Amino acid sequence: MRRPTFSVDVVLLTPLDRHLAVLLVRSPEGSAERWSLPWSLGKATDATLEDTASRVARSVVTAQVAWMDQVGAFADSRRHPSDAELSIAFVGAVPVGTLTRDSDDSAWFPVVELPALSPRQRAIIEASTDAARLKIDSTPVAFRLLPQRFTLSDLQRVYEIMLGRRLHKASFRRALQAATLVEPTDEWRSEGRGRPAQLYRYAPKRRRRVRRGLRFDGISLN
Repeated sequence: MRRPTFSVDVVLLTPLDRHLAVLLVRSPEGSAERWSLPWSLGKATDATLEDTASRVARSVVTAQVAWMDQVGAFADSRRHPSDAELSIAFVGAVPVGTLTRDSDDSAWFPVVELPALSPRQRAIIEASTDAARLKIDSTPVAFRLLPQRFTLSDLQRVYEIMLGRRLHKASFRRALQAATLVEPTDEWRSEGRGRPAQLYRYAPKRRRRVRRGLRFDGISLN
């Protein structure tokens, strides 16, 4: 039997506690590994690869994917669950607290503590995580992982999780102010014994020919 030509693999990321997590689904009985990325073979009903990736994402999570991008093609000798010769990888981000469609057959795993996976899918996760981290200073990925109203501490925590390193609080807020990406609301939220924290919303001011995003050079604690 001829092997399927290509698969579309989707890496869905979300903040979980203090880690960046990826959604895995339980493999069919008899598979070499217990878990795998959500994937599908291309279908004639899908007009584009993006359509296939969106279909795969909708099949495993209840919320709309906040951001998705194509990572690249993986054509090598490393094994894939479908035995496909080629895999097209997409990475997407979903909001904090997103539910899966089948909690018994899917689970979130920290990307630093992955279970056994097929060699190609492990490589796909590594490349997708790197791609998401490269995008975070030029696209509003972090904001799409939060509710519409959030504290600056919430936002910094998401950036730290996505980047995989701690950021200096005062420097982060100066960079955020310089980028003019958020505006305060009239709402506040109590956070323990300290004074309530003001809530903000994503509201970038329009500037001509200015790259929208935060720059993190020099504000890491590492």
